[in-house]
This record gives sequence, C-alpha cells and structure tokens, in this order.
Amino acid sequence: MNTQVVKPFDPWRNPLCTCPPKYGLNPYTGCGHGCLYCYITSYIPNAFSPRPKEGLAERVRRDLEKIPRGAVVALSNSSDPYTPPEATLGLTRKVLHILLERGYRVLITTKSPLVLRDLDLFRRYRGRVVVQITITTLRSDVAAALEPGAPQPAGRLEAVRRLSAEGVPVGVRLDPIVPYVNDGVENIEEVAAAAAGAAQLVASTYKAKPDSLARLRRAFPDKAPLWRRLYFEEGRYFHGQWYAAESYRRNVLELAAAAARRHGLQFTVCREEFTDLNTPGAYCDGSHLLAEVPQEE
Repeated sequence: MNTQVVKPFDPWRNPLCTCPPKYGLNPYTGCGHGCLYCYITSYIPNAFSPRPKEGLAERVRRDLEKIPRGAVVALSNSSDPYTPPEATLGLTRKVLHILLERGYRVLITTKSPLVLRDLDLFRRYRGRVVVQITITTLRSDVAAALEPGAPQPAGRLEAVRRLSAEGVPVGVRLDPIVPYVNDGVENIEEVAAAAAGAAQLVASTYKAKPDSLARLRRAFPDKAPLWRRLYFEEGRYFHGQWYAAESYRRNVLELAAAAARRHGLQFTVCREEFTDLNTPGAYCDGSHLLAEVPQEE
C-alpha cells in the first residue's frame, strides 16, 4: 500500500490546468462540508464523512525528506483542510508547522473561517502562505442549499477581510458557478465587490458528474431540464466530466472577469479554455502571490 501523503499534484492530467508544478497534501480523507457540486464523491468512498489520516505528522516528515525545500505544497485538493473535525484535532495546524518550519511554501484553499486560528503562523512565515477562500454566493439561503455543511458566507467573508488586513495574500474563489443557481449578474457582482481588498478572484463553471448532478437535481428539480440541455445537448464531454455549452461558459466568465477588474482584483479562470481572460502572470492556485525565495527566520 502506498502510504505517501505529500504527492506531486496531478489534476487527473487535465490539459486545461495551467498552474505550475506543486505538491498536494490532504490531512483528511473526505470532507464534512457536503457541497452538492463536490467531485470527490466520484472517487472517495463515504466522501462526506471526513477521517483523519493515521500517523500523519510522521508520514509528512518522511515524505519531505525527498522534496526540495522551497517547493509549493497545496492544502488541500480533495478535502477542505479546515473540515469540521479540524477544530478539535488540529491536524492541519500540525502539518502547517512542519511544512513552514522546514522552508516549504503553502497554498491553502478553504471554506472555513477556522483558517483564522492559524494567523500566528501566517504572520511568522510571511510570504510563504497564500489563502484562497471559496465564496460561491453571499446569499445565505443559496449557500445553505448548495453547501449544507459548510460555514455561512458571512464568516468566510470576514476571514477574507481579516487575512487581507494582516497582509496575508488572499484569493476568493467563485467556484463553481452553477448555471441557473449562482450565475446571475447580481451574484457575480456581489462576490467580486465583497472580495475587494483581496488580491485575486478565481472563477470556474460547474463540471457535471453523475453523482454531483444527481444531488443538484434533487435540491433544484426545476433546474434539471435546463441542465440537461446546457450540458448534454449543447455542452461536451471532456476529461471525464460534462462541460456546459462553450458560449454559456465564455459569457459567464467574461462577466466575472469584468467584475474583478472593476474591483481591482486579479482574475483567473480554473480549468477553462478561456485563458485570454486571465491577468497576465497570475495562476488560479494563487502560487504567483508567494514569495519567490523562502524568508529566513
């Protein structure tokens, strides 16, 4: 059995991924946020019941012996590093200590304001950490339907504000944009406006898989015929998932890019072909916001 926990990040060899090489680390198997659109249920059993990885700290230390210092490690790609059990178990904080004290640089993606607990580390290792907060909508009713186990948007927005005020590079992920749910001009503008003060806005459209689409259909039955047309009649199957019609995706991502520019934010798409919308030199994982050379303590 492969016990490696810090692994080269390979987004299923998706040719639309344009980010630089990095490593990935998931302190937990599965995620408790239970977002309807989540893709991890297609490959992780019991995916919405997060389990801590056994012996994680020692396994991380062992893996890092083979990874050059200064390398970028992403927390996380298949589970929110601040999934609910983290509040009591503190695994993410432990691995942050290990990574940062050894000179690695860290990308954090989360929906939880629990990330603020670790501000002391971000201050101490300034320049080595970038945080991205996913905010798909500011409307609590929509968020509760889409992301039933995740913290409400108000708490996430407060995390964006506090991190930015502390000088921690922050990106906001409007990801995914689910057609006919959170794709309205007003919603996109609200998220971009709320992100003002952060460094970057990242946007991507929902990619349909059978399991996630079934959950969305149950929650929004009136949207099912619209999705059928947009994805299966007008869209295309690409790299294991259904993409919405190209004209739709281009239009909604142009709206997001324009909103980002109005509010002084860098902009990037994620796993979309419309890279002409990207701010030059910016990557959707936020790695361009890291210090190039780790600072000395």
